[in-house]
Amino acid sequence: MTKPENNTRPAPQEQVVTVAYLAAQGDGCAKLADGTVVHLPGTLPGETLRIASTDAKKWRVEAVTTPSDERVTPPCPLFERCGGCTLQYMAPSALLRWKTERVQHALTKAGFTQLPAIQQHQVPPHSRRRVDLAIRRNGKELIIGLHARNSGDVVDLTTCTIMHPKILEALPVLRQALRSLEGLRQAGEIKINLLDSGLDILFSTDGALTSADRTRLAALASTLMAPRINWYQRGSEAYETVAQRGSVFHKFGEVSVAPPAGAFLQATQQSEAWIQQAVLAALPAKMAKRDVIMELYAGCGTLSFPLATRQRVLAYEGYPPAAATLKAASGGMRLEVFCRDLNRQPIMGKDLSDAAVVVLDPPHAGAKLQMKQLANGKPKHVIYVSCNPAALVADAAVLHAAGYSLTSVQVVDQFLWSAEVEAVCGFTHGSSRRIRSGPSRLGC
Repeated sequence: MTKPENNTRPAPQEQVVTVAYLAAQGDGCAKLADGTVVHLPGTLPGETLRIASTDAKKWRVEAVTTPSDERVTPPCPLFERCGGCTLQYMAPSALLRWKTERVQHALTKAGFTQLPAIQQHQVPPHSRRRVDLAIRRNGKELIIGLHARNSGDVVDLTTCTIMHPKILEALPVLRQALRSLEGLRQAGEIKINLLDSGLDILFSTDGALTSADRTRLAALASTLMAPRINWYQRGSEAYETVAQRGSVFHKFGEVSVAPPAGAFLQATQQSEAWIQQAVLAALPAKMAKRDVIMELYAGCGTLSFPLATRQRVLAYEGYPPAAATLKAASGGMRLEVFCRDLNRQPIMGKDLSDAAVVVLDPPHAGAKLQMKQLANGKPKHVIYVSCNPAALVADAAVLHAAGYSLTSVQVVDQFLWSAEVEAVCGFTHGSSRRIRSGPSRLGC
């Protein structure tokens, strides 16, 4: 006789746990009764929680029975849905301390047991000047925003606590204008940079623009007083300027550059200044007139131009439009620019050894191949700008193994209420193999 199926689900298990620390993405970590470590989003160190198991053998928070003194009310009404900010329940001072601890841990893990005093900086709300947003049609409405925390849906950004007011104020105008585009069928993306010349817009659509679309975009540029709007069709690598009403420029110090569409900038004006100042402060106090700074991953010149006020600079950048921007603005300065993909063709150690200082600001994944050559060349001073503690561990470990000491660290929290953190680290080698004849010039 077949036994009847038992469809009764077992009652969920419950435990009381205490959060010990935060993981890399900001999830609270606690130990179960059997010693298993579980990740519990939305929790803070020291909090006592009542948690329950789920069918997927995961655990969810049922209640925070003893909240942390550092728990605050999230300032944004979209926080529970929008995936842009993940840590708004954490007091900003505690957030900066945790990010500093992440950098400290990364450097210690890399082998540096004695760390210098760390300077800390944190941007204010409403200061983000660079945003990447999704565009979606929803019936007759158009949504512009960020992906939801737990789904692929897009949350319409009707408000935002990190975005610069000038960008936020432009979103309703963009929604109204893009809603009428025939080339926007279902989905697209939009990148907005707030440059010194105004809003610089690069967007994509899933269809080709019509002549009427181009007329609408010209009107949009006038409404927003945006000097330039660029567009590309999804799947294409090339973009075109569909509206231009003025010159596009942005200043790094006293130098004005014309960035390409969608150019990388530091997230806020304040963090850009702090990073520049940290790099300059990490330079050696005395340098000979013939000493050269070699800058790797130079971008459009965020660090190149401030460095060139101190010393002759050889700047290397792999993205051709950025390298062209940098080169076009370098006239009359002690700055030479070369287009070179350092991820495929790193500068060799024998050439790096000629530089008095090597400054590098690598991408999120780090500078694996280039670090090997730095270790071979052993330039006297290395200044490393990190945007990823995990990559910092690997890259700094190479310098530690090559005999470098850590001389300065500055932490910049420019991505407020996220797990992202920037750090500027100065390293010095005890000996130098520099050749006094000066470095060679290596271009594409």
